[in-house]
Amino acid sequence: MKIARLETFLTNAGLRNYLFVRLTADDGTTGLGEASLEWQEMTVETLVHEWVEGRVLGADPADVESVVDDLIRDQYQGGATVMTAISGVEIAMWDLLGKSSKKPVYELLGGAVRDRLPAYANGWYGGARTAAEYAAKAREVVGRGYRAMKLDPFGVAWKTMTPDEMADAERIVAAVREAVGKEVALMIEVHGRLAAPCAIEMGRRLAPYRPAWYEEPVHPNALAQLREVKQALPFPIAAGERLYMLEEFDQLISTRACDVVQMDLAHCGGLHAGKRIADLAHAHGLSVSPHCSVGPVALCAALHFDWAASNVAIQENFSEYDVPWRNDLVCGWNPIRNGEFILPDGAGLGLELDLDVCRAHPYKKNSFPALWDRSWLAQFTQKEGRPA
Repeated sequence: MKIARLETFLTNAGLRNYLFVRLTADDGTTGLGEASLEWQEMTVETLVHEWVEGRVLGADPADVESVVDDLIRDQYQGGATVMTAISGVEIAMWDLLGKSSKKPVYELLGGAVRDRLPAYANGWYGGARTAAEYAAKAREVVGRGYRAMKLDPFGVAWKTMTPDEMADAERIVAAVREAVGKEVALMIEVHGRLAAPCAIEMGRRLAPYRPAWYEEPVHPNALAQLREVKQALPFPIAAGERLYMLEEFDQLISTRACDVVQMDLAHCGGLHAGKRIADLAHAHGLSVSPHCSVGPVALCAALHFDWAASNVAIQENFSEYDVPWRNDLVCGWNPIRNGEFILPDGAGLGLELDLDVCRAHPYKKNSFPALWDRSWLAQFTQKEGRPA
């Protein structure tokens, strides 16, 4: 079997655009991947066709590891855009292999190590401005069956925060903790906003509310600062969503700069790269929890990975807080039941695109301007939306 065709499909989902990749083999079998990347979807699409396509056409999908290793070696510059292009095609190759062999992808990755996987909700606080509004929305999350949720209470903070801004963030977290009780896990997302001294000061203020983890408190490449924050605070640190190369994860893990490793499988090279990262983390006694803030194909790929990786603790979920047409993009698959994930039925990833639904929601330029843009914050607090 050889890969004979590569197609891309770009569609809008509110604050995101999703870029799907479809491979077709010479026997007609297809494989689906996702290469969505905030603000850079059209650039990734160009790169997929300009550089990746010519290197995978004619390849045997069974050679996925060597094909992708060569792509990662030869891309030379590194970074999110090219690694996302590679990752999307890698995921599609696994789907193609699974469909050809009539096996789910998680079996190809080593087989199931679990039969249940908890989810943590994200994106649920779109529309909330006040601490009371956050609390009301948090109660709704618990009502759906979730026992974990994540929120960013920091507005558009950058490097430092005023005393009033710190007080506002603390009020939000305190209100959510009171609303959901002691047993629900609260992940505090910082989006790399703060310098280490401010991150430490803010973390100490949040310690009474028992964060399950403090996520990306400083710039993603500032590993020395990240380790400084980790050593200063009494709760776990999570990081890794904006790292892309295996060598970067080796530094993150070997220096023990975090407690939870959050590689994004749609950006770090795909599923096999994710397994390598998980193995590194396992050797150092660390858990992994893949980041996934994009579309349904990327989430499904993460779930197959999760089923086959023993040190996965929990999986991020936006699917219940996305646009109403999200599940229709992939023929209606809904991965969540009462706060836990299920796998789709069928070989490969178990998904197919509904191209009519994709076409009905065309690409929108800069639909999500920036996490530090007050116009975005106003949009997010006026209606349902979701940050990364």
